[in-house]
Amino acid sequence: MSSAERVRAAAVKLFATKGFHGTGIRDLAQEAELSSATLYHYMGTKEDLLVEIMTTSLHRLIDAVAKATAGSDDPVVRMRTLVALHVLAHAAQPGETRVVDNEVDALSAPARARVVALRDEYEQFWAKAIEDGTAANVFHTAQPAVTRLALLEMCSGVARWYSPKGPLKLEDLATHYAELALRALGHPVAMRAHDLRQCLEVVAQVWDLPVQEGF
Repeated sequence: MSSAERVRAAAVKLFATKGFHGTGIRDLAQEAELSSATLYHYMGTKEDLLVEIMTTSLHRLIDAVAKATAGSDDPVVRMRTLVALHVLAHAAQPGETRVVDNEVDALSAPARARVVALRDEYEQFWAKAIEDGTAANVFHTAQPAVTRLALLEMCSGVARWYSPKGPLKLEDLATHYAELALRALGHPVAMRAHDLRQCLEVVAQVWDLPVQEGF
């Protein structure tokens, strides 16, 4: 692992566990096994490092959902794909996704605007799927925006507790969450194995992970 990669990995770990404001330069240098002076050569400011982590993660999520839902007009297929992919990504990259979910308020106004714009772009995939499903009368919710936020919060929580050592396989977890989401939208349809496999492959491709090993 290069020095730059060690700095980024250290930042992801510490920002996820201690928070941006709770992480000092000395903490980052110690975790990356570099001197404080050398650290600045690879990171710029601490906020620069946070912004890079957040924007990279959001671009990956956007890229992943765009690939996984491309060519599908069926809102049910798109919704269960979005849920499964979100769960898989948060289980595969818990530190990175926790930083994105938890540290927006730590950003300065210009940086926050950039990150929030990307987050809104990602969430628009969810909003459009729910909107299309409601219009087609396959989803039933009086509060689509609140339902979307609730589902995102539910799926993001996986990053806080999922462990590959637990009793539930990642594929089964993603399937279960997709079914929960569809029930919340009034459409209890099971996840198809083909759709789940596609999600696994997309997440592995975007995050460069060994899909055959279940991440």
